[in-house]
Amino acid sequence: MSSLRRLLPYYLPYRRDVAIGLVLVVASAAFSSVVPWFLRRALDGIRAGAPLRSIWLLGGAMVLVSVIGGFGRFWMRQLLNGVSRWIEYDLRNDLFKRLELADPTYYSSIRTGDIMARLTNDLSAVRQASGPAIMYLMNTIAGGAFALAFMVRISPRLTLVAALPLALLPVLGILMGRRIHSRFEAVQAHFSDLTTLAQENLAGVRIVRAFRQETAEVDRFAALNEGYLQKNMKLAKLYGIMQPGFSIFAGLGMVAVLWLGGGLVLDGTITVGSFVAFGMYLGMLTWPLIALGWVINLFQRGAASMSRLLDILDARSLLAEPATPRVLPPAAAGRSLEFRNVGFHYPTEAGGEARWVLRHISFTAPAGATIGVVGATASGKSALMDLVPRLYDPQEGEILLDGVPIRDVDLAALRREIGYVPQESFLFSDTIGANLVYGANDEQAGAWAADIAQLSSTIQNFPGGYDTLLGERGINLSGGQKQRAALARALARRPSVVLLDDALSAVDTHTEAEILRSLRDALSGRTALIASHRVSAIRDATWIIVLDEGKIVEQGRHGDLLARGGRYWALLSRQQLEESIEADEDELAESATEGTISG
Repeated sequence: MSSLRRLLPYYLPYRRDVAIGLVLVVASAAFSSVVPWFLRRALDGIRAGAPLRSIWLLGGAMVLVSVIGGFGRFWMRQLLNGVSRWIEYDLRNDLFKRLELADPTYYSSIRTGDIMARLTNDLSAVRQASGPAIMYLMNTIAGGAFALAFMVRISPRLTLVAALPLALLPVLGILMGRRIHSRFEAVQAHFSDLTTLAQENLAGVRIVRAFRQETAEVDRFAALNEGYLQKNMKLAKLYGIMQPGFSIFAGLGMVAVLWLGGGLVLDGTITVGSFVAFGMYLGMLTWPLIALGWVINLFQRGAASMSRLLDILDARSLLAEPATPRVLPPAAAGRSLEFRNVGFHYPTEAGGEARWVLRHISFTAPAGATIGVVGATASGKSALMDLVPRLYDPQEGEILLDGVPIRDVDLAALRREIGYVPQESFLFSDTIGANLVYGANDEQAGAWAADIAQLSSTIQNFPGGYDTLLGERGINLSGGQKQRAALARALARRPSVVLLDDALSAVDTHTEAEILRSLRDALSGRTALIASHRVSAIRDATWIIVLDEGKIVEQGRHGDLLARGGRYWALLSRQQLEESIEADEDELAESATEGTISG
C-alpha cells in the first residue's frame, strides 16, 4: 500500500474538489442516518395514536432528507470520481513523458507489450484506487459511525451483541487483502506477457505468414491466454470467498439482533419503532462493512499496479543534464566536431563484464567538413554515431562540439543542432508529408529535402501525393523509399551537423549515386559524418576513417588510403569483386531467360 502514497502530489491541484467531495460523503451519510430515526418516531406515534398531521410531517421530513442525501451522493460521485479521472490523465502524461525521455538502455530491458499493459490495465486499477475506493471507504467510515451512534442511543446492550460478529470483518479484510495483492500482481505480469505476444505478432505479421507459423502462434497465444484465465480465476475465487465471508459475519449480527431485540420488544424495554429503526441502522452498518471487502480489493489492486507504474516513473536516466548548461557559439558554416580518446561499451548488468565497442577514438571534423566512417559489420560505426547526439555517453574520453564538451550542453539544444538518420528507418503512421517535416514544420524544407533524397518523383506517383497516408512503420513503402524518406526528414531540419548511419544501404547503386551527388550541395556549410559499409558512399568525403573492432586502423583521403594498400584498399577491392560477380550472375540469368523464351 506504500506505493499509493506516491499519488499524494497528484491530489494537490484538485484538493478543493476532494475536500468538498469528502464533506458531501459525510453529509449524505448524516442525512441518510436520520431517516430511520424519523421512521421510529412515526411508528411509535401511530401506535400511540398521534395526530395524522404529525405523521404526515414525519413522512415529508423523511422524503426531504432522502432527497438531500441523494443530491449529496450524486455530487460526491461527480467530484471524487472526476478527480480520479484527472489524476489518471496527469499520471498518463507523466508516464508518457518519462518514456519519451528514457534512455535507449531502458528499452532494452522492457518489452513494448509490457509498457502497453502498464499504460492501460495498471493505470485503470490505480484510477479505481485513487477515486472510487477512497469515496467508498469514507462512506463506510461515516455511515458506520452515524449508524453506530444511533444504535447505541437506542440500546447499548443490543449494539454490543450486534457488533461482536461485525468486529471480525476488518480482520478478515486484512488477511484476504494481502493474498489479493500478490495474486493481482501475478495477473498483471501475465497480462504483460499476453500483450507483448499480441504486439509482436501484429508488428511481425509478414514474418509469421512468410514462415507459415500462423497456427503455431495462435496455439501459443491460446496457451498464454489460458494461463491468464487461470490466474484470473484464482483471483476471482479469492474474492468470491471474501464476499460470502463478510456476509456470514454480517448475518450473524442480524440473527443476534432478532433473538435479543425481539425479547426486548416483548418485555417493553424498547418500542417496536426503536426495534425497526435499529434493524435499519444495523443494515446501514453492515452493508458498508461488506463493501469494505470490495474497497480493500480496489486498494490492493491499485497498490500492485502503482508499484508497476513506479518502475517507469523511477527509471534512472544514465544521461545527466548539465547543472549549468553552456551555450554553443553561433554557427556560420557547420560546427567542428572532435573525439578525444573516446572509449565506449554498452551498459552491463551489475557484475557483468564490459565488452568495449569503441576504444581510443580520436579525430577532428572541421566545421563544414564531411567525414566518412567505413568498416565491416560490427566495427563500431553505429555506436560512434549514437554518441554524438548523446543517445549514450562514452565511459572514456569526451566529445566536443565547437570546442564545448557535449555533456555541458543542454540535451535539447544539442539535438537541435543534429540531423540523424539511423541505420533502421522508422516512419510514423501519418502522411508522407508530415513525416518529412517532422521536427521542422516547414513544407518548403520538406519538398527541398525530398528532391535531394530523390523522393519527389516517387511521392508524385502516390495517390495523394504528400498527403498519402502511410501504414504502421511506413509498411507501404519499400526499404529504399523508407531510407530516402528518413534522409529527407533529417535534412529538412537544416541542421548544422548531419549524421548518416548506413542511410543508403537499401538503395540501389544508381539511386545512391544520384543522392550522393545531390548531397554534396546540401551538405555545403554543414558538418557531416557518413558511416557506411560501402566505400562508394564515402569516397568523396573530406577525410575518411577506417574502423576495425572498435579502433581506428587507418585514416586519410580516398586516394592516399588506396595508395597504402591497407584495410581500406582491401574493403574496396572486395566490394568491387562482389559487384562484378553479381553483375555476371544477373547477365547469366538474363541470358538464360532469353534462351528459354526463344526456345
